[in-house]
Amino acid sequence: MTDTGGQLDRRLERAILHLLDRRGPTATICPSDVARAVYAGDDDGWRALMEPARRAARRLVAAGEVEITQAGQPVDPARARGPIRIRRAA
Repeated sequence: MTDTGGQLDRRLERAILHLLDRRGPTATICPSDVARAVYAGDDDGWRALMEPARRAARRLVAAGEVEITQAGQPVDPARARGPIRIRRAA
């Protein structure tokens, strides 16, 4: 999947917001949900989109749209290590 002019970045950001819109107001999603939603193939190629999905979530945190959580608590995206979840900002 090639990224021309940030098109992939925008698709990932839209996918995050769309997936969250389809869930309850306090529900969370995993970056893998986002990667799978954007990846068009049937194989494990979505895994290559995991870090781009995490970066998209960090941009949306900076924009005030979402929070990144670990163990149910908001965390500083720059300090988050390991599995994260994404939810709408409170």
